[in-house]
Amino acid sequence: MSISVGQLHLLTLHVGFAQHDGDWNWKHVRSPFARLYYVTEGEAQVGIGSNYYTLTPEHLYFIPAFTEHSYVCKASFSHYYIHIYEDQQRGMRVLDDYSFPVEVDASPTDLELIKRLCDINPLLRLPASNPQAYDNHPALVSNIRLNQQRPFHDKMESRGILYILMSRFFKQAVFKEEVKDNRIHQTMVFIRKHLDSHLDIDMLADKACMSKDHFIRVFKRETGETPNVYITKRRLEKAELVLVTSDLPIKGIAEMLGYHDYSYFNRVFKQNAGITPQQYREKHQK
Repeated sequence: MSISVGQLHLLTLHVGFAQHDGDWNWKHVRSPFARLYYVTEGEAQVGIGSNYYTLTPEHLYFIPAFTEHSYVCKASFSHYYIHIYEDQQRGMRVLDDYSFPVEVDASPTDLELIKRLCDINPLLRLPASNPQAYDNHPALVSNIRLNQQRPFHDKMESRGILYILMSRFFKQAVFKEEVKDNRIHQTMVFIRKHLDSHLDIDMLADKACMSKDHFIRVFKRETGETPNVYITKRRLEKAELVLVTSDLPIKGIAEMLGYHDYSYFNRVFKQNAGITPQQYREKHQK
């Protein structure tokens, strides 16, 4: 699977330098943006699932969007942070399609690039290290709009720096949904681009030039999921993102994602997220 640079649209939500003394301890953090860290002094840990990673100097660390994680800091610790939001283009989110290493060696020039990113984005420094202070609907919307209003040359330079830093991780990244059958791959691309449309399995099978039963069997063999499960997961991922980065009414979000039955959308969302769409939005508005 190959992508073009033109498909990747990254925005710098926050960037800055932070010093801590055993006070960088937050549990169950989950955000609609990715995080990148460069440690300058000391060490801390990040827990992702059952794995804990020790953050040490001269390394870059990456935590994808919507990845629940926790921080453990017991002593002096200094680092640069960058929060990266991927602006969706035609419903596609490139970063979601790859599995990235958590840690890579930093290039000798990376620290200077990060300092430059801080210099040209002084207003994007975090108000506090507590995620509740910035990981919420008003802050996200405000910073996305601030990015859109910046001078073109600043946006160009900032995006260029993000591309360089992320290239360190892309070098070792693995495409999540690599499939051998090109018909299934093309179907997956079509689904991601048309989440707002009625995605009928008969229609998808016909586009793949396969019978419905054969299409379902091959799709599950290649992806590990049925077409309906795959479609639902992609729609709900987009729903979470739109809920916390827009003011659209929830009913409008449901319709935008092809759910014309509002009650059904609520049930499906709660089954997957554990809370209703309204509760999910309110959680990120605090």
